[in-house]
Amino acid sequence: MSLFELEFMQRALIAGLLTGLSAPAIGTYLVQRRLSLLGDGIGHIAITGVALGLLTGSAPVLTAVVVSIAGATAIELIRARGKATGDVALALMFYGGIAGGVLLIGLAGQGAATLNTYLFGSLTTVSQSDLYVVVGLAVTVLVVAIGLGPQLFAVCQDEEFARTTGLRVQLLNLLIAVMAAVTVTVAMRTVGLLLVSALMVVPVATAQQVTRSFRSTFVTACIIGVLACLAGIITSYNANVAPGATIVVLALAGFVVAAAVGTLLRRRSGRMRPLADDEPEVGLPAPEPHVVSPGHPHAHSQACGHQKVDHGDHVDYVHDGHLHAAHGDHWDEH
Repeated sequence: MSLFELEFMQRALIAGLLTGLSAPAIGTYLVQRRLSLLGDGIGHIAITGVALGLLTGSAPVLTAVVVSIAGATAIELIRARGKATGDVALALMFYGGIAGGVLLIGLAGQGAATLNTYLFGSLTTVSQSDLYVVVGLAVTVLVVAIGLGPQLFAVCQDEEFARTTGLRVQLLNLLIAVMAAVTVTVAMRTVGLLLVSALMVVPVATAQQVTRSFRSTFVTACIIGVLACLAGIITSYNANVAPGATIVVLALAGFVVAAAVGTLLRRRSGRMRPLADDEPEVGLPAPEPHVVSPGHPHAHSQACGHQKVDHGDHVDYVHDGHLHAAHGDHWDEH
């Protein structure tokens, strides 16, 4: 319990708690929109923001927020206006963000060790001012994700339907992108920029294995995110390993367990007892009894359920791939 008496561990645990809540919260909407890699692209853009802060002597967290929001907005506008597909827009940001970050880091005279603390997370570098920024940004993300939940869900589920209901689809899409950028900055210190996308996606994917509704997925994903962050931070301190990697590995382990449990639950719920010969299926009306006639398995009629073809002077029915023609009181099979 002595680690909880250390000030930097207290700050790291608070940052981890907020990261575990905010990352899956906004990640649920990204997964729903099939933009799981958006967080990864924004993470690369944030590298340029961090490097810009180091170059100008400003707070890297704040510059990362500004640059990440600008990059996320650009990605969404490019995708929405059809200038490029979503994956192409992300690829452009991937390469541009990492290249710009490395270039600016070199101009700032900083080495790779400084950049690594932002790429993979570092417990000891969470300062008091960083914590204030993280708290403010995380609370903002959670308020938006929960307060505008119905509107954001409608946009993620079906943009055309949301547009017909009067929602401002493009504005809400931009809001999701901006909140994703803010979340990346929140998780920068604990998980790291290169692994933040995993914390936005893996808890959501884990929750989907054992839940059915969007709301239950949202809540379960946040709980999983918090547990993974707190357990990862404590484990990384005791084992003296990178916190970001530890958090992601624990989250992936949770996914494996949830996938196995979900498979068992689905198999169990899918089992059905055999129906009796005279017992109709649940929710279906009892079938009309067939009338057996000489020389034919049953008499075709309006109630037998087979496709009817009316030719005026006679009626044909399609049954078992064969055409049965009704001529008075006898049947011809073609």
